[in-house]
Amino acid sequence: MNTINQTNEKEPGKKPEVQLSFDCSDGVAKTKKDFVRLRYLLIAGVLACFIIPHILLSAYFHFQFTSTLKTTGKYNLEALAKSQRNTIDLFLLERKMNIRNLFYNRMDTSNSSKDKMLYYLQTLKQNSDAFVDVGFLNETGLQTGYAGPFPELLNKNYKEEKWFRTLANNEKEYFITDIYLGFRNKPHFTIAVKQTIQDKMNIIRATIDPDKFYMFLRSISKGKEVETTLINNKGTYQIVDPDSGNLLGKSSYMPSLDILSGVKEISGKTGKELTAHAWLHETPWALIISQPLRLVHAQMYKTKYIMTISLVIIISLLAIVVWIVIGRLVKRAQIIAENSHHLQGQLIHASKLASVGELATGIAHEINNPLAIITSTTGVVRDLLNPEFNLDPSPENINKELDIVDSAAFRASGITKQLLDFGRKNKPERILSNINDLLDKTTQGVKKHQFDVENIELIKNYDPNLPEINVDPDRIGQVFLNLINNAGDAISGKGKITLSTSLKDRFIKIMIQDNGHGMSPDQIEEIFNPFFTTKDPGKGTGLGLSISLSIIDAMNGLLEVQSLPGQGSLFTVSLPVDTSGNA
Repeated sequence: MNTINQTNEKEPGKKPEVQLSFDCSDGVAKTKKDFVRLRYLLIAGVLACFIIPHILLSAYFHFQFTSTLKTTGKYNLEALAKSQRNTIDLFLLERKMNIRNLFYNRMDTSNSSKDKMLYYLQTLKQNSDAFVDVGFLNETGLQTGYAGPFPELLNKNYKEEKWFRTLANNEKEYFITDIYLGFRNKPHFTIAVKQTIQDKMNIIRATIDPDKFYMFLRSISKGKEVETTLINNKGTYQIVDPDSGNLLGKSSYMPSLDILSGVKEISGKTGKELTAHAWLHETPWALIISQPLRLVHAQMYKTKYIMTISLVIIISLLAIVVWIVIGRLVKRAQIIAENSHHLQGQLIHASKLASVGELATGIAHEINNPLAIITSTTGVVRDLLNPEFNLDPSPENINKELDIVDSAAFRASGITKQLLDFGRKNKPERILSNINDLLDKTTQGVKKHQFDVENIELIKNYDPNLPEINVDPDRIGQVFLNLINNAGDAISGKGKITLSTSLKDRFIKIMIQDNGHGMSPDQIEEIFNPFFTTKDPGKGTGLGLSISLSIIDAMNGLLEVQSLPGQGSLFTVSLPVDTSGNA
């Protein structure tokens, strides 16, 4: 919108101040909205480009790391089971050697007195407090010597016991029994060692306290909430935590007899558990170690937590940096675009003013004609009022002459109004418009008078069935005016300008053709550059076609030119029927 503010009060020695302001608020506001949307799209796009690969890589490495930790947890638990298995084997082997050494302690097989047996028991207890008692058996299975808390076991016959029969049949030189109740009716297990002395089989047996053995297992266990048990090859508990089961009870987990050691994930009383087993070498027992998965994978969960927090921090920092950097870049681009928008508006207005200047030259005598009529008519009125001429000064005659003055004044006023309309900068606004009507509005009045004076014929070839399209009438009219002015300037003397419209492929074609001097190929390559002109010095600004091209581009249209030297030029404006672009 063009506004002119003129002060009403005049100070002495000063002229009235005239201020011109250009309203580009709608274009600037639309530009701001576009840049706000652009900023969010850029931020989202950049963050997606950075974050998605990070997330994918983190997910991949997390999966690999988790898989490695799970495998490592299984290996660690299996290694722990093997290590404890070896420790238990060594413990049992040492107890066997403790008993066997009694044969080499100058033992008199004929002397199994109480004092002697107590001495043997004391010797064993010095090696391990897990020993409960000790007994001496002859080849018939009769226990002829005993020391321990169960004196009633003296003279008990063990010939029916499996361990005795195994030793008697020379299958093994020692035997470790399963947990059993026996004659004492109390859970225990026995280590028996045989030795042939003077062609007679002698057996020394000693009992191991399960509770002391359990404490030994607890002492070698490693890890938080690690549960260690011993079962035989039938799944019967040999050593077990009282809170988890009972001696001689059945285990819920039975490892394969064919696999010496292994790890398996099972459901336990506290949920999912990782269970490792290892079969002993000294006796057909399996060491079972169980640990809740939440503890086995505690390190994995800790690492996962650290990785997640680190990723969130990295993404947050990256988002902040991207937000700040892109915000500044977009803000700078927005300022440049707004300045460009203001400059474009000023250039368009300057082009209009230049066109008005060119029009003013062409219609000077059009204004002079009514002025001459006014001058001559006022002279006639003076003559009517002069008595020397003896004319009729009646009101009727005077009013008749005044009517002529009014008519000439209104004609001059109409011409100046049309000049002002051409020079006014209206607020950019898109409305449904008919292209034929816009062409007629551009060529009527001042422009028609100019062409009449310059002997240029305007030929109109319109398609009457053109649809209305959404355009800015002021700006598209400025394009038409620039092209028509150029066509007129290209004609020297008598000529013609043809205006044609048509609809083709959802585009409205506006063709402005002249029969002027035309242009060379080199000139055609330059005409859309700012400040390039083919007109004589002082007649053109070189901005008209450059501004026209920017206006048409903003409406998603095309501006094309065809020209040959001496044969005139044809400018074609193509506007889409759906003009949803930004003007």
